[in-house]
Amino acid sequence: MDRATFERLALAELDHVHRAAFQLCHDRATAADLVQTTYLRALRSAHTFEDRGGGIRPWLYQILHNTFYSHLKKERRAPTPVDAVFGEDERETPPGEPPPAWDLNSLDWDYVDEGLKEAIDSLDGDSRMMLLLWGVDGMKYREIAEIMGVPIGTVMSRLHRARKKVMDLLERRADAPAPERNQA
Repeated sequence: MDRATFERLALAELDHVHRAAFQLCHDRATAADLVQTTYLRALRSAHTFEDRGGGIRPWLYQILHNTFYSHLKKERRAPTPVDAVFGEDERETPPGEPPPAWDLNSLDWDYVDEGLKEAIDSLDGDSRMMLLLWGVDGMKYREIAEIMGVPIGTVMSRLHRARKKVMDLLERRADAPAPERNQA
């Protein structure tokens, strides 16, 4: 595959890769850094890319996944900033600032039911990522296994548990009594 074709295919997946990065780290600046590193590594390794029928997106997701976990390892070894010791977190979204929005082809969390958001956020990072790759991006188990670097059976069992946990949480929420309203 020539470089121009590779670049065109890779850039077409930029929004998807960015959304996946944000779901991994929940921080816009870190997500942007992860995407930048992912694309830099992808361009350096463009000659090794082989389309196995799934397109370039799974390959980019695998690079992103590896980049994210490398970032976590490096972050754990870094010294703790003074602000973090005293409980101030500069990564929090300032009050009144809108959450990041995605293009029309992507999931817009503003329109997702609050209960579903909470249920998905209650999952551990890998399970949440697998659920979103499967449910939002429509990836097959095999593709998710390649991206996450785990056996396909692990993907199947984690997805099963994640879907069950989300359903159980939503059912409990639906069964909970509605808050009483004052009748005027």
